[in-house]
Amino acid sequence: MTGIISSDGEKRLVLLTGRAHPDLATSVATHLGIDLLPTTTYEFANGEIYTRFGESVRGADTFVLQSHSSPINTWIMEQLLMVDALKRASAKTITVVAPFYGYARQDKKHRGREPISARLMADLFKTAGADRLMSVDLHAAQIQGFFDGPVDHLWAMPILTEYVRSRVDTSNVTVVSPDAGRIRVAEQWAAKLGGGPLAFVHKTRDIRSPNKTVANRVVGDVEGRSCVLVDDLIDTAGTIAGAVRVLLEAGAKDVIVAATHGVLSDPAVDRLQNCGAREVVITDTLPIAEDRRFPQLTVLSIAPLIARAIREVFDDGSVTSLFDGQA
Repeated sequence: MTGIISSDGEKRLVLLTGRAHPDLATSVATHLGIDLLPTTTYEFANGEIYTRFGESVRGADTFVLQSHSSPINTWIMEQLLMVDALKRASAKTITVVAPFYGYARQDKKHRGREPISARLMADLFKTAGADRLMSVDLHAAQIQGFFDGPVDHLWAMPILTEYVRSRVDTSNVTVVSPDAGRIRVAEQWAAKLGGGPLAFVHKTRDIRSPNKTVANRVVGDVEGRSCVLVDDLIDTAGTIAGAVRVLLEAGAKDVIVAATHGVLSDPAVDRLQNCGAREVVITDTLPIAEDRRFPQLTVLSIAPLIARAIREVFDDGSVTSLFDGQA
């Protein structure tokens, strides 16, 4: 079965995917109890992308899933073309499901003559024909306002906290933010792990040099305590690895790193393996190749969360109610 028919027979849900993360799309389809829409996609000799759907989508509520992994520009373009094809095939509604939203880190101008690429992404999807966006743990919540239409901002926190709670003594935990800007998220983590103390790592960043930060010192009570270091994504792991070392030097008993998106660009794997963290916990919003996996890495499935959100949207239910009101 390649779709879900509503109880009144008036609506049809169709899930389709690009080539960036087929394992996640298959898992989401399994949780929904359907098959993915058959799709033919390939590149011409000059790199241009061709895509065509194997079945009619006329009048259907469609959800096109594509996580923006490397090569990010290719997968974004592929998803834009799929949205355009859905519009021209008379789909009733088109929801872009981007578990990891590309270009989200450029959500404002730090200096003159810079783009705001997160806004450009939203404009591109709207122009292509998207009616709705769905993503997990956006780098900045303000991105929800960049798209002229509904945005479902899903939280991976319940999945991550449930697992981490089983890995620590909640009476001796300090939740740590890798910088002062994510203290609010750390507060929510602390509440879910029993209300322990908070800490943050003071760091400096040169805005002219990408992926370069220096962790200086920890502010808060970490001595003799298990620390849970939380962030939304790990790219080259410079910030996280530096923060782990600062925490251990400050007397932390051990450190668990928890993040939603495992970008894991070089040299992230080497840094994470050797920084001293007891465990690194991420979700599979992005594909994690075998050569990116290491003994301390735990990858949790995000598919149940996405499947439930898709079903709620299709049934005109409440997405917010799924995630403890945090949406």
